[in-house]
Amino acid sequence: QVQLVESGGGLVRAGGSLRLSCVASERTFSTYSMAWFRQAPGKEREFVAATTWSGSSTHYAGSGKGRFTISRDNAENTMYLLMNSLKPEDTAIYFCAAERRQYGRLDRELATMEGTYDYWGQGAQVTVSS
Repeated sequence: QVQLVESGGGLVRAGGSLRLSCVASERTFSTYSMAWFRQAPGKEREFVAATTWSGSSTHYAGSGKGRFTISRDNAENTMYLLMNSLKPEDTAIYFCAAERRQYGRLDRELATMEGTYDYWGQGAQVTVSS
């Protein structure tokens, strides 16, 4: 069973940057597609970004396009989300997720759906002050 642990959250001023990390417990992580989701207070969890197992294909929600970058280092079993030009509306708990399907291709519609993913981290709080 893959376990995912997020870190790197915190409090930042609007316009600032943060980099979230998601460390997986097993080597099989390197063969899975991964994603970031977020949940703001009082709102449903929403898709942020996704990447294939190799990192060669990525997909972003409109809210983060141009500001967020998803990447991964399979040698370190780690996925990242670099967030620049942060806004107060980016305040949320950020979750990483993994799809238990090896060497899958990126389906842009399926990648945005929570049900696509089999493993979830506990979340990291990101708070952006104005």
